[in-house]
Amino acid sequence: MLEFDDNRLASALFGEYGRNLALIERRLGVTADSRGNHVTIAGPAESCEQTRQVLVSLYELLRDGHDLSQGDVEGAIRLVTAQGSLFEDEAAARRASAEIRLRKRVVRARTPVQDAYIRALKRSTLVFATGPAGTGKTWLAVAHAVHLFERREVDRIILSRPAVEAGERLGFLPGDLREKVDPYLRPVYDALYDLMERGMVERALQSGEIEIAPLAFMRGRTLANAVAILDEAQNCTPMQMKMFLTRLGENSRMIVTGDPSQIDLPDGQTSGLVEAVDLLGDIEGISQVAFSAVDVVRHELVARIVGAYDARDVKRSNAGARKGAGR
Repeated sequence: MLEFDDNRLASALFGEYGRNLALIERRLGVTADSRGNHVTIAGPAESCEQTRQVLVSLYELLRDGHDLSQGDVEGAIRLVTAQGSLFEDEAAARRASAEIRLRKRVVRARTPVQDAYIRALKRSTLVFATGPAGTGKTWLAVAHAVHLFERREVDRIILSRPAVEAGERLGFLPGDLREKVDPYLRPVYDALYDLMERGMVERALQSGEIEIAPLAFMRGRTLANAVAILDEAQNCTPMQMKMFLTRLGENSRMIVTGDPSQIDLPDGQTSGLVEAVDLLGDIEGISQVAFSAVDVVRHELVARIVGAYDARDVKRSNAGARKGAGR
């Protein structure tokens, strides 16, 4: 039995109609019965201990002023199950979970790979993050950039993305440069507004402290005192990737994200992201983090969808290998 000292926070912890407890029950194979600020947990000893750690860690988030979402609950479960008995108590587990502190909110890792990603962002000048949609690659990259910007460790945030759908030829699109590239950078905008106050984002965009730049417009520049994010990098050509990486200037950071399974380049064209990950893996100062379907932190159905497509690709690859061997 667990008892929490604040009835209001306990109610938020259990969730509306006990939905958070229901999620924990399904994931960890326990039964949890709540009454007031008490909850009784029943099940296998290890599962009960994991449930206790999840509830206590989530309660601490609430005490810190953080509003719980289903993603927070999912993340706490994933971290505890991945850590197993590595940590002796929930305080140690919380210390082990990497976080990014912003003025608007505290961003915490929800999966072990996200934890490794945040740590890589903090220690490395250049980070490659690859994996399927919904794993937090871009969102965490923007969070880290905002953190550096708010602490004045950098003067600017540069957000770039290849506009493959327009063939990098944006002139025919209506509006100014920002209006032309808005459709391609909307996910990055969404992350900015989620992580910073809207007024601060607008002011920074107007002053140029946050800059939206299509990849084609990066040629010839040197980025100093800045953090540059290249999103959807699987759609870069090798020459574009080399051009972007060599923009790195003094006191700057770069984060490159993409999903190698979602390449929209013409058939036969090598992805600059795939080539760079293979070519630059052993260089000091560069980190690589690979996400998979189990790291998807959107709706749980997204992870199943990604897993189904991955299984199909493996099946096709194996069938092709058998066919080739039979010739």
